[in-house]
Amino acid sequence: MQTRTQHAYFPHVDGLRAVAVLAVVFYHLHSAWAPGGFAGVDIFFVISGFIVSASVSTLDRSPIWKFLPFFYARRIQRIAPALMVCLLATNLAAALLIPMSWLSGANQQTGIYAFFGLSNLILARTNNDYFSPVAEFNPYMHTWSLSVEEQFYFAFPFMFFAWTFAGKWRRFTVVLFGAVLLASLGYSAWMGNTDKTTAFYMITSRFWQLAAGVLLFQAMNLTGRRFDVADQPSPRWHTWGAMASIGLIAFSFAQSRPDRFPFPGALPAVAGAMGLLFFLHGKSRTNPIMRVLAARPVLFIGRISYSLYLWHWPVFVIFRWTIGLDRGSYRMGALAIAFVLAVLSYYFVEKPFRNLKSVRMVPRTAVVTTGFALIGMCAWFATQINAAQPKISLSTVVQHASDWYPDGGVDIDPSHSGCSIRTGNAPVGTSNAITFSRQNCGPATGTPRIYAIGDSHSTAYVGMYKEYVMRTGASVTVYVNGGCPFMSLQPWRETSEPCRTNSSAAVTDMLARIEPGDVVFLPSLRMPRFVDQYYVFPENEALDLIFGDAAIKARAQAVIDGEKVLKRLSGQGAVIVIEAPKPIFKAPMYRCAEPYNRSLPICRSGTAMSRPELASLRKPIVDSLQQLAAAVPNTRVWDPFPILCPPATQCSGYSSGHPLFFDSDHISGYGARLVYPAFEAFVRNAAATATQ
Repeated sequence: MQTRTQHAYFPHVDGLRAVAVLAVVFYHLHSAWAPGGFAGVDIFFVISGFIVSASVSTLDRSPIWKFLPFFYARRIQRIAPALMVCLLATNLAAALLIPMSWLSGANQQTGIYAFFGLSNLILARTNNDYFSPVAEFNPYMHTWSLSVEEQFYFAFPFMFFAWTFAGKWRRFTVVLFGAVLLASLGYSAWMGNTDKTTAFYMITSRFWQLAAGVLLFQAMNLTGRRFDVADQPSPRWHTWGAMASIGLIAFSFAQSRPDRFPFPGALPAVAGAMGLLFFLHGKSRTNPIMRVLAARPVLFIGRISYSLYLWHWPVFVIFRWTIGLDRGSYRMGALAIAFVLAVLSYYFVEKPFRNLKSVRMVPRTAVVTTGFALIGMCAWFATQINAAQPKISLSTVVQHASDWYPDGGVDIDPSHSGCSIRTGNAPVGTSNAITFSRQNCGPATGTPRIYAIGDSHSTAYVGMYKEYVMRTGASVTVYVNGGCPFMSLQPWRETSEPCRTNSSAAVTDMLARIEPGDVVFLPSLRMPRFVDQYYVFPENEALDLIFGDAAIKARAQAVIDGEKVLKRLSGQGAVIVIEAPKPIFKAPMYRCAEPYNRSLPICRSGTAMSRPELASLRKPIVDSLQQLAAAVPNTRVWDPFPILCPPATQCSGYSSGHPLFFDSDHISGYGARLVYPAFEAFVRNAAATATQ
C-alpha cells in the first residue's frame, strides 16, 4: 500500500508533546509544581487523534482487508516494543521490591492487562481512583491512557477508512466522527455526575478528545491546509490565536480540578491543543512561539515523550515504595533516572523498531500476527515473574511470608497421612462465608464450632482459625465483610448500605446454623487509626473519635443497639466472644521493614507505642465491651493485648525479631500463631462455663 504524498515535519507538534509530557511528569513528581499537570494527557489525546489521521490520510484507496493490516502493523511497530520492554522491566522491579498487600493488591493484574491495552478496565473496576493516594503505589497506573489510545486505534480505521476514497466519503467520515464525539461528550458529562472513576478511565468518556484531533485534521485538510509543506503563509492573527491557545493550556495546568475531569475540566486543554495545532500549522521557525516550541531541547523532549511517559511513573512509584519522594534530592534523582531510561528506550528500542526497514519487506498481516504473538509471550513471561516473586523478591516481608501475612496457616498435618484443611465457600448477602473444616484426620476433641464476623481484622485471623480446626477438628466459618466492622462501637463505620446488608445477612445465616455451645467470635478494629498503609491521620482527630462528646454518645448508643443483636444470638444458645482492642501503632510495619524504607515519612513515628498511652486509649472501648458482656448472657471479652504487649513501658510491633502486626493494626501471621494457645483456651473455657 502506497501513499500519494509524504507529510512534512511540523516541529510544533513535537514541541506540544514536550509541553504535555513535562506537565504530566512534574505533576506526578510533586503535584504542587503543576496542580493541573494531569491535563497533559488530554493534550496527548488530541495530538494522537490529529497525527494518526494525518499518517493514513494519503493512503491510496484499497480494500479494507489491506487497509486494516497496514494500519495495525504501524501502530504495533510504534507502540508495542517500548511498552513491552517497560512493562517487563517494571514487572521485575515490582516483584523484587514491592510486597503484596492491600495497597498493591491490584498492581499485578493491572500490569498484565496493560500488555493488552486493557489496564483502564481494571483501574475502573477496582475503583482505583487516579487522584487517590492508592494510585500512587501502582507502577502501571499511567498505562490507563495508553489503553484508551489503543482501544481508540481499534475503532479508528473502521471509522476513518472511507476517507481514503475522497469525495462524499470524506464528508461522511466527518459526520461520523462528529456524531460519536458528541455522544462521547454527553456520556462523559453524565458519567461525571454518577461514576467519576469510570468517567475518568474509560474510552467511552474519552473518545471525544481523540475525535477532536481527528476532526481538526479533517477540517484543515478539507479547507485546503497543506501537510506536505512545512512553511506556509498564514495571517498574523494566527499568532494571536496561538497565544490564546497557550493561555488555555496554562490555565489548565494551573487550575484544573480533579472533580471536574474529564468533563468539563478537560475542555480548556483540548481547545488549547487544537488551537496550537491549527494556528501554528505552517508557521516559520522565526515566529516567536515557534522559536520556543522548536528549540532543540524542547524538540528532543518531544521526540522522547512517549518513552518518557512510559518510564517516569514506574520510577516514581519504585521510589515511593523504597526511599520515598519527599525530599528534593530524591525527586531530582528519580527525574534523572526517568530521563536516562527514556533516552535509552528511545534510541535503543523505540526508534530502531519504528525505522526497521526489514519490517517493510514483510506482509503487514504477518507483522500484525507476529506482533500480537510477541505481546502474548511478554504477558506470559510477566505472569511467570509474578509467580516467582516469593523466590526472587528482595523484600523481607515476602522472604518471611509466613511471619508477615495473616492469611496463611497450616493446611496439612504431616503427622497424619492425608489430614488436611478443606475450604468451603458459600454466598451470604452480597459477600460470602468461608468454612474451614478438617478431613482425613484423627477424632475431634469436642471443642465448639466457631462463627466469626467482622471486618478485615476477622480475616486476619485465618491462620489462627486453621490451626484451631487442625488441632481440634471443629469447623470455623468466617463471614467476609472487609471494611465493615461488626459491633465496633463506632457506628459511623457501619452505616453504609453494603455493610448493613451483609451484616444483616450474616446474622440471619448464623441464626439458622448455630447450635447451643457454638461460639460467635467478633473481632473488628475498635479503635481509630493513627495511620493507614499510605496516609498519616491527624492525631487530634483520632483522639476525638475516642474521647470526644459525639464519640462517647455514639458508643453508648452502640452498646444499647448491640445488646439487641447479641441477645438474638445468645438466645440460640451461642457463646459470644468479643475481641478487645489490640495494640495500634503510628507506622505500618511492612512499609518500614527494610533498611532502605525506614526513613519514609510514614515510618518516622516508629514501630512502638507507649503501653500506658495505649491502655488509656483502650479503656473507654474495653469498658463498653464489658458493659455489653454483662448485659448479654453467655458473652465474654477476649483480650489479646497482654500477649501482644507484655507489661513494659513500650508496646512493640515486633517480638524477638518477628512482626506481630502486618501494618499498623492488622495482626501478622506470627502474631496470630502467638495468641492462638490463649484463644483456644479462652474459647474452651467460655463454652464450658456457658453450658454449666
